[in-house]
Amino acid sequence: MLPGKASVVEAADRIAPYIHRTPVLTCSTINRMFGGEIFFKCENFQKAGAFKSRGATNAVFQLSDTEIQRGVATHSSGNHAGALALAASRRGIKANIVMPENSSRIKILAVESYGGLITRCKPTLAAREETLKEVISKTGAVEIHPYNDLRIIAGQATAAKEMIEEVNDLDLIMAPVGGGGLLSGTALSARYFGKHIRVIAAEPAGADDAFRSFTSGTFIPSVDPRTIADGLRTSLGSLTFPIIMENVDDIVTVSEEGIIEAMRLIWERMKIIVEPSSAVPLAAIIENKLNISGKRTGIILSGGNVDLENLPFKTTV
Repeated sequence: MLPGKASVVEAADRIAPYIHRTPVLTCSTINRMFGGEIFFKCENFQKAGAFKSRGATNAVFQLSDTEIQRGVATHSSGNHAGALALAASRRGIKANIVMPENSSRIKILAVESYGGLITRCKPTLAAREETLKEVISKTGAVEIHPYNDLRIIAGQATAAKEMIEEVNDLDLIMAPVGGGGLLSGTALSARYFGKHIRVIAAEPAGADDAFRSFTSGTFIPSVDPRTIADGLRTSLGSLTFPIIMENVDDIVTVSEEGIIEAMRLIWERMKIIVEPSSAVPLAAIIENKLNISGKRTGIILSGGNVDLENLPFKTTV
């Protein structure tokens, strides 16, 4: 099962009134550093601050009026939570959000600002899923999974679709990987709309379940992930894993130091705010996990929801 080309095109049309067609930026300094052309798809400028608005909006606006009467529900550590709360508010329905206790403060505030109804839980996948079952049992809300949902995958695919339409002759597209919704969608768009584009994912070494699953060919769940990239702590799903196995060329891992260095480089050189998860693909380039010299490489900057009171690098005034 996977979203076909028509599903991605339909998703793009469906969400167009509600999301931004985000810009693609370049940085001559970063290009010189690595000897290639890098094109950054700025989903940090997206509604609710992340690519997640694409999938959430696509899913919510595919539901019938009957289905949405009791609202929607999900579990999420942050960006999907905010995106679903915003999409639900646009349809005038309730969004019930299960969030781990260690979720980012700024992401909790975002969910609340969009009218989401938060239920807290322990920071484990089992706790998230069990708490969500309880919420759905009480409310009758429709579950919108953060990534293991064909509607979500089709929506996330629209980011790479836009990049391919705007940037000719890409050799590579890179995306971070957590649950795999963005990576699955990116790989499908590369296949449907591109020409011989290689798709490379990057993942924190402290949360490397996707890397281990990909290299072994067997699903390995995330257990006790430890990374500053809070959006990448989840396991792949039953839908995203097979799509990734069939359509992604490689997955590489990066250090926490590399993530922080890449994040700072983007802040300092491009003058834009990105969260740690967004910096993971550039970290792979910095750490020589792949050679982009002479190539045209697209990177999806997944989001910009970072707590300015808790930056990973020191700042001076």
